[in-house]
Amino acid sequence: MSSRLLIHAHPRDENCRIINLTPEKAGWDYIGFEVMSLKAGETVSEATDRTEVCLVLVSGRARIEGAEQDFGLIGERMSPFDGLPWSVYLPPGTIWRAEAETDVELAVCRSPASGKYPARLIPPDEAGEVARGTGTNERFIRNILPDTAPAETLLVVEVITPGGHWSSYPPHKHDTDDFPNETYLEETYYHRLKRGSGFALQRVYTKDGSLDEAMAISNRDTVMVPKGYHPVGAPHGFDLYYLNVMAGPRRAWKFSMDPDQAHLPY
Repeated sequence: MSSRLLIHAHPRDENCRIINLTPEKAGWDYIGFEVMSLKAGETVSEATDRTEVCLVLVSGRARIEGAEQDFGLIGERMSPFDGLPWSVYLPPGTIWRAEAETDVELAVCRSPASGKYPARLIPPDEAGEVARGTGTNERFIRNILPDTAPAETLLVVEVITPGGHWSSYPPHKHDTDDFPNETYLEETYYHRLKRGSGFALQRVYTKDGSLDEAMAISNRDTVMVPKGYHPVGAPHGFDLYYLNVMAGPRRAWKFSMDPDQAHLPY
C-alpha cells in the first residue's frame, strides 16, 4: 500500500511541472512546493500571489527575473551533488520568469507572507556547506534560507547524505507550538538519488502511533511531514540529496528528539 505522504514525480504538465503540491492538496496551511523540469530554451513564469517564494536551481543554468529585477544568468551545477545552489528570494505580489540556458530542474518553494522583505539573490557562498553529525550519521548541510536570514515564514535547506549514512537523525520533530522548546513547522522533502536509480528510506511517525509510515523513496519523490519524527536512511552505494522546505506560524527551527535516541549526538 502506498503512503499518503509520498508524492511521485509525474510527466511534465503544461507549466513544465513534475511536482505540484499545494496547501489544499497537502491538507495543511503553509507550504506549497513545485518542481519544474525545463529543456534548454524553454521559459516559465508565475505570480507569487500572497506567498513569499524561494526559487532553487536544483540543477542547470537559467536567467531569472522577478520583482522587476534581472538576477542574471545563474546556476553552476548540472547535478545537485556537484556544487552549491543558486537561489532567488521573491516577496508576495510579484511576477517571476525563468529562461533555461541548459536543461534545468527548478524548485519553487512557497509559504504565506505579507511582503516585509525585498527580492534578492542568494548566491552559493551565502548557502555554504557544513558537516553535521559523526560516523554514519554525518551529512552535509547547505542553508539556503535559514531562520537567521530575512524571510517571513519560509525556511529552505539542502542536505547531502552519503550512501550508508542516516540523516534527519537522531529522529526529531517540530509539530508543537511550544517556543522556545519547539515550533510548529510543516515540512517537505524533495529527494534525488545520485545514481538516478535505487531507493532511500524515510519513516514519519508519532510516539502515540497515530501516524507511522515507512516509505521507499525513489529519485524525484517528495515526502510530506505534517507532524512527527522523520528520519532518512541512504543505503550503501546510493548518495542521497534532499531539499527541505519548512514553514509555520513562527519562523524558528526548534525541535524535540525522540526520547529513544535522544542520547545520540545530532
